[in-house]
Amino acid sequence: MSPSSPPSSVQEARAALGKRLREIRKDSGLTARAVAAAGWHESKSSRLENGKTSPSDGDIRVWTHICRAEEQAADLIATARGIDGMYIEWRRLESAGLKRVQESVLPLFERTIWFRFYQSQVIPGLLQTQDYTRAVLDTVVALRQAPGDVEEAVAARMNRQRVLHKGGRRFAFLIEEWVLRSIIGTSGTMANQLGHLIGMTAAPTLSLGVIPMGVVRGKAWPAEPFSMYDETQVSAELVSAGLTVTQPCEIAEYSKTFTELAGIAVTEPPPGS
Repeated sequence: MSPSSPPSSVQEARAALGKRLREIRKDSGLTARAVAAAGWHESKSSRLENGKTSPSDGDIRVWTHICRAEEQAADLIATARGIDGMYIEWRRLESAGLKRVQESVLPLFERTIWFRFYQSQVIPGLLQTQDYTRAVLDTVVALRQAPGDVEEAVAARMNRQRVLHKGGRRFAFLIEEWVLRSIIGTSGTMANQLGHLIGMTAAPTLSLGVIPMGVVRGKAWPAEPFSMYDETQVSAELVSAGLTVTQPCEIAEYSKTFTELAGIAVTEPPPGS
């Protein structure tokens, strides 16, 4: 998968939606050619039915109208929007403001019991200081022309960290050593961040593992930053987009990767499993 390509979970979901559209057409007694004759290009019908193209809300309304199945439009539209949410370009996600991005994941954090984070770029958000977060978000604004509500977004991320202090949860963090050596913001910002990180290791429900530079990697190759929420969802960060993975087989791949990475990390205390 290239950095700009949807993951297989998105492709499988599109294929499943395409299959539903095909079934609706067949149930109506129409052939693909007949649908095209009713005002729909045959090649577009084929792309939709084979999951090659995601239908818009308007596409679904036209399709169900042609196939005399308007009562299914609302459910199909909701399904299609859910698929779109699995692969979202950062520019699109951040267009409504960085604060909203920070707040949007709070329900996920609230319902998760077992958190696993791997970071190969920056300190994980739950362990960041205000100044470090501010420096990270300032860079996001500069690189992606995101809205400049940085202070509001910093406050939202700090508020999200309250999940660390709620009972019944476990947190395992894995960080590549070069992340700790990369200066984000100023040297003072980084020094304070490292001090904060050391202090966080005293939390009994939190484990922090650092993967040393120069270690024999074996099967534990560096990967894109990703976060695991129980065994139900993985969020991965690509250069241009964010991915949401929910297919069990793909979640298992990330779980295996996390285990391999944890195996070469210097960790105290050992991460829960």
